[in-house]
Amino acid sequence: MKKTTKKEKQLPKFNRALYEKPDTEKSRYKATPGLTEAKVREISTQKNEPAWMLEKRLRGFALFEKTPLPKWGPSLEKLDLNAIIYFIRPDADEVKNWSEVPKEIRATFDKLGIPEAEKLALSGVGAQYDSDIVYHNLKKKWEEQGVIFENMDVAVQQYPDLIKKYFMTQCVPVSDHKFAMLHAAVWSGGTFIYVPKNVKIDLPLQAYFRMNAKSGGQFEHTLIVADEGSEVHYIEGCSAPRYNINSLHAGCVEILVHKDARVRYSSIENWSKDTFNLNTKRALVDENAVIEWVNGNMGSGTTMLYPSAILRGRGARSDSLGIAFAGPGQNQDTGAKAIHVAPNTSSHIVSKSISVNGGINTFRGLIHITPAATQVNAAMVCDALLIGKNAVANTIPELKIKNEQVNVAHEARVGKIGEEEIFFLQSRGLSEQEATRLVVSGFIEPIVKALPVEYALELNKLIELEMEGAVG
Repeated sequence: MKKTTKKEKQLPKFNRALYEKPDTEKSRYKATPGLTEAKVREISTQKNEPAWMLEKRLRGFALFEKTPLPKWGPSLEKLDLNAIIYFIRPDADEVKNWSEVPKEIRATFDKLGIPEAEKLALSGVGAQYDSDIVYHNLKKKWEEQGVIFENMDVAVQQYPDLIKKYFMTQCVPVSDHKFAMLHAAVWSGGTFIYVPKNVKIDLPLQAYFRMNAKSGGQFEHTLIVADEGSEVHYIEGCSAPRYNINSLHAGCVEILVHKDARVRYSSIENWSKDTFNLNTKRALVDENAVIEWVNGNMGSGTTMLYPSAILRGRGARSDSLGIAFAGPGQNQDTGAKAIHVAPNTSSHIVSKSISVNGGINTFRGLIHITPAATQVNAAMVCDALLIGKNAVANTIPELKIKNEQVNVAHEARVGKIGEEEIFFLQSRGLSEQEATRLVVSGFIEPIVKALPVEYALELNKLIELEMEGAVG
C-alpha cells in the first residue's frame, strides 16, 4: 500500500457536494440566451479589444452561423445553442491577493483546494469563474526571468504583437470546425503563457475553470508559447455544478513548442453530466521539441475531445496519455492525434477507458504520416474496461501512412473485470467493491503516475466516487 506523505496529508478534503450543488449565482453582467452579431460585438466592447480581435470574432461568428453541426460523433440533438448564455461576468475584479476575491467565489475555489495547491506545489495560479478571471498570480522568481503568465483578456492588451501572431492563426485557425468558429466568436478569459529561451520552470503552473451559471457556456482560451530550449508544465482543472439543464464548454488550447523545448499539459475535466464538453486542443512541435498530453475526462454527459500534435520539425516528439470514464447516461468520445510532417519524428498514444452500466466510451485515434516524414516511429494503444450491464466501448483507430520508411504499431484490448480476479482478491479479505476498485486502480496506473501527486489523488477519488454502486 502506498505510504501517505506529509504533503498528501495537508491536502484539503475532497468535497463531493461541490460537483452536485450549485453555488449562489451573482453576476455584474449576464447576456440573454442565444447568440447574435450584436452580442459578439458587446463581448468585444466590454473587453475594450483592438479592432483586429473584433474582426476575428465576427469572422468566427459568420462561419459558425452557416456551418452545420458535426454528424460523425455522438448525437448533439439535445444541445440547444439558442438556450446557452454565452457571456456571464461574475461580480468580481481580477486580483493577485486571494483574500480580496469575493467571499462566495473564494469559498468555491477553497473547496477545490486552489490556495493549498498554490502554496504547496505550484509556480503560479489562475482561477476563472464563468466568463472572467478572478485571480491570477505568478511567483516573483519567474517574473524576474521574463516568464509571462497572464489572463488572456489582459494579454490582448499588454502583449498585442505576440497575441496577434499566435491567437487562432497557426495552430487552431478560426475556420477549423463548428465549435472552433463559435469559440473564436465568444471566447472569454483563459491563460497566456510565454516562457523565454532556455528558461525551465521547475514547478507547474495551474489554471482552474469553474462554470457556475445555469445554461451557461464557458469558452476560455489557453495559449502557451515555449521558446527555444524552455520547459513548462501546465495544469488545467475544470468543474461545474449539476442543474439538470444543458450547459456548453467549448474552450481552445493552442501550444507552440519551439526548437528543443518541452511542454507538458495536464488536464482533469470533471464537468457536470448536463454539460456538453466540445473542446479543441492542439500543439505545433518544432525541431527536437516535445509535447506531452495527460488527460482525464469524466463528468460531462457528452464529450468530444482529441488532443492533437502536428510534428513539423525534425526530431519532434508527442506523447499522449488519456483516461475517460463513462457511467450511466454518459457518452465519452475521446482520443488523440499525431500528424507527422517532418522526418525522424515520433509519437506514442496511450488511451484507457472505463465504461460502467450503460456508459459509452469511443476512442478515436489518428496517426498521419506525410510523404516527407521518413524514419518515423509511432504507436497507438487503446485499452477498454467494461463494468456492469450494457457498458459499451468502441475503438476507431486511423492510420494514414504515405511512405514506407516508418515503424508504426497499433493495438487495442477490450475486456471485463474477471470473476477469478475478484474471487482471488475477496479471498484475501477484500469486499467485492474494494476488489473492483483495486483492479480499476491498477488499470489507470500509467495515467495516475504521470500526474503530480495532488492531482493523482483527485483523479483516483473522482473515479472512486463515480464507481459507487457499479458493483452488486
